[in-house]
Amino acid sequence: MEQSQQPDSRIAGHVKWFDPAKGFGFLVSDEGGPDILLHANVLRNYGQGSVADGARIEVVVQTTGRGLQAVEVLNITPPAQSGIAPLEDFSGVTPEEIASAELQPARVKWFDKAKGFGFANVFGRSEDIFIHVEVLRRSGLSDLFPGEALALRSIESSRGRMAVEVLPWESGVS
Repeated sequence: MEQSQQPDSRIAGHVKWFDPAKGFGFLVSDEGGPDILLHANVLRNYGQGSVADGARIEVVVQTTGRGLQAVEVLNITPPAQSGIAPLEDFSGVTPEEIASAELQPARVKWFDKAKGFGFANVFGRSEDIFIHVEVLRRSGLSDLFPGEALALRSIESSRGRMAVEVLPWESGVS
């Protein structure tokens, strides 16, 4: 793939779509212009295996023979939550309580995007932690894969432990 002589540039925008199964997706710059290719390897270098549609993203792009391509992810912010009703299991849980919950290292046991949920295990504990697809989306992710390492915050609910926030593994590493 032929590279241009133009220097890399920093772009802010949002995720148009990203499909972890295909291994790529596209971004739209706030300044307009052509879509920007985001390859799964570039996203993994940032520490995530997926990203939610509509998430805010800041990347370094490079012009290639095929157009603009992200070469480094600098920042990802989950999509805006306006108009989204809170999950029933979290009614009565304040944002402060979520933020104060311990960030724990975990590994995905399984996750089925079509069913809308899955489970993870916190390292050193035998109990499963339920992960709802909406929590994943609100955390800026779109999918999880068996064995994937992540950091999460959870609360006790009427159905057992439930994740209230899911973050890339690197978020839990100091």
